[in-house]
Amino acid sequence: LTSHNLPFDAEADMEWANRLRELVQSIEEDQDGKPDNMGFSAPGLAALDGSCITHMPVRLEGLVGLNWQKFFDFDKAIPVLNDGHAALLGEAWLGAAKGFQTVILLTLGTGVGGAALVEGKLLRGRTGKAGHFAHTSLGPDGPPDDCGCPSSLELAIGNCSILERSNGRFTHTGEMMEAIENGDDEAEKIWLKSVKGLATAICSFSNILDPEAVILGGGIAKAGDRLFVPLREYLDPLLWKTDDYEI
Repeated sequence: LTSHNLPFDAEADMEWANRLRELVQSIEEDQDGKPDNMGFSAPGLAALDGSCITHMPVRLEGLVGLNWQKFFDFDKAIPVLNDGHAALLGEAWLGAAKGFQTVILLTLGTGVGGAALVEGKLLRGRTGKAGHFAHTSLGPDGPPDDCGCPSSLELAIGNCSILERSNGRFTHTGEMMEAIENGDDEAEKIWLKSVKGLATAICSFSNILDPEAVILGGGIAKAGDRLFVPLREYLDPLLWKTDDYEI
């Protein structure tokens, strides 16, 4: 196994795709040939037949409707899955969700990705929209997110809104964490408000799906105890506990 991190301008037309094609070409050169199979995961709604991403508001120009087989000049169909769905399937296979039947995954980064495994099966819904926990409202009167949801979880904690939440002070959560480490009380207040929003959302998800576990990933989860300690403190009083089981 290997991994690569490719920075790109998400607003630039197809830059992300061209960078990805360059990466695939370099891997093919290292392997002295094309791979036997390929598959991709990406943000947005994947077609139920796995052919492409059908909806992706605002970000990643050119992603919607992209024919991956043609783009990579590959001789087989290339299945496409939502990135949150793919991440949870991986966790269920070999990772933190292994052995559980009902699990929620949240990836905290630019936005909030998500997926749910219910009674051992990936929850996809009628259109593939199921598991988009980012677009869960924490209140009816706040500003809408990219999908029209007011006061969404994504706006409460995603890097996409941190500039507004911090009154222009921070551009990503890493900067905020540095400020908190240096004793910035105002930064900590902003952060804890976001964590409380996350706890509120998880409480709702727990009541809806009754999961055995909630998995948190993504860049923001690298905050470690700065995230998990207050999250547990906020979450415990909110959870509807009917037995001694700890999510």
